[in-house]
Amino acid sequence: MKRPWIMLIVAANLAVIVALAFIYPHLMVSAGPLVPAHAQLATDCFACHAPLRGASADRCVTCHAVADIGLRSTTGVTLARTGPAARTPFHQQLVAQNCLACHTDHQGSRIGQGTRMTFSHALLQPATQASCATCHTAPANNFHRGLTTGCAQCHTTTAWSPATFDHARLFVLDRDHNAPCATCHVGNDTSRYTCYGCHEHQPDRIASKHLREGIRDFQNCVACHRSAHGEREDRGRRDGRGGRERD
Repeated sequence: MKRPWIMLIVAANLAVIVALAFIYPHLMVSAGPLVPAHAQLATDCFACHAPLRGASADRCVTCHAVADIGLRSTTGVTLARTGPAARTPFHQQLVAQNCLACHTDHQGSRIGQGTRMTFSHALLQPATQASCATCHTAPANNFHRGLTTGCAQCHTTTAWSPATFDHARLFVLDRDHNAPCATCHVGNDTSRYTCYGCHEHQPDRIASKHLREGIRDFQNCVACHRSAHGEREDRGRRDGRGGRERD
C-alpha cells in the first residue's frame, strides 16, 4: 500500500497546477501568442474564455458589435477601407454569428484547426447570396461591362471559374457555326456580335434575301436564328408597326 504522504504530495501538486492555470492561464495553457490587434489581452484570458468552457461568440460581441464589423473599430473609429466589402460587410448577413467557426486569435495554434471553417457562401443568408454585387465588382472587361443579367446565370458560389455559360441558350455552335469566337465577336468583345464576320453572310446578300421574304427587321439575327437549322416560315416577319405581316 502506498504511503499517505506520497498521495498528499501528488494531490498538492495537482492543486497548485490547477490554481496556476486559473491565475496565469496565458502561461500555463496558452495556445500561442495573440494576433497584434488583441495583444493587450495576452494576460487577460478570461476576456474571451469562460473557465472550463472556452471562448464563445457571446464574449466576442461584447467588444465587436456585429453591426460595426468591417465598418468601425471597437473604439468607434471608421475603418479606412475601400471596395465593395467595405460598403457591405458580410458579417452582418451571416446565417449564424459563430465567430469561432472561422476565427482564432492565437497565432500558430493547431487547436481546433481540423474543424475550423474557411469562408463559404453557404454561411450567408439566401438574399445576400443572390446579391453578388454587394460584395463583388464585375471584371472590367467588355463582356461583363455590358451585362445586365445576374451573375448566377454563369457563375456559382463555389468558384468563380470555370463559369457555366451555355452558349446554346443564345445560339447553337454546330455545323458551320462552330467557329472561333473572334469570327462573331470582333476583337473578342463578347458583349457584341456580328454575323457579317463570315463570308457566307454579307450585308447586301442578307438584306436582299430578307426583303424578298418581307422581313424588314433583320439586324438582330439571333432573335430568329438560334442555330444553323433555320426557323419556321414567317418567323421574324414584321410590318413597320412591329406587328405580324401576312402574305
